[in-house]
Amino acid sequence: MELITERLRLRPWREQDSEPFARLNADAEVMRYFPAPLTTAESDAMIAKARQRTAEAGVCFQPIEEKASGRFLGFVGLNRPAYPVPLPFDPCVEIGWRLSRGAWGKGYASEAARAWLRFGFETLGLEEIVSFTFIGNDRSRKVMERLGMTRDPAEDFLHPMLTADHPLASHVLYRLSRATWRRGVLSPDAGR
Repeated sequence: MELITERLRLRPWREQDSEPFARLNADAEVMRYFPAPLTTAESDAMIAKARQRTAEAGVCFQPIEEKASGRFLGFVGLNRPAYPVPLPFDPCVEIGWRLSRGAWGKGYASEAARAWLRFGFETLGLEEIVSFTFIGNDRSRKVMERLGMTRDPAEDFLHPMLTADHPLASHVLYRLSRATWRRGVLSPDAGR
């Protein structure tokens, strides 16, 4: 499956994505809010898992590339999390992203996420899409807010795959219902 936006192509994984994806996952600044950067083998395993999850669940994170240049920018997409320890709000469908530093600050995450939200609500018929991140990840939180997602501090949680005392354990949850998304899409200020 492929989604096209004004500037981006959201497409399935290709073999040639391995090298730029490994570079992205090895960048300490990109991985600042994750436990550690990934090795090339871990990065390749993530691609394999994303392909498998897409085959099994119908969706997972997919690459985005700049239409004009074909440059790999990172990934954005929908995912049905499947951690060994469930999230406090499971079952859910999340929207998430990880972009290379050269793609930051250009609105690519928001642009791609809007296309995935439309797909999730209109094509898949989802009632709600969530997103979550480390409480200090202000860049991602701002994207969530631009998308119209809202946070209830009472739903903040400790990520179940990290120990409670881990410096990155504290997470925030943002939610977006189909009804709220639809109101935002129909609003004259949508996309601002």
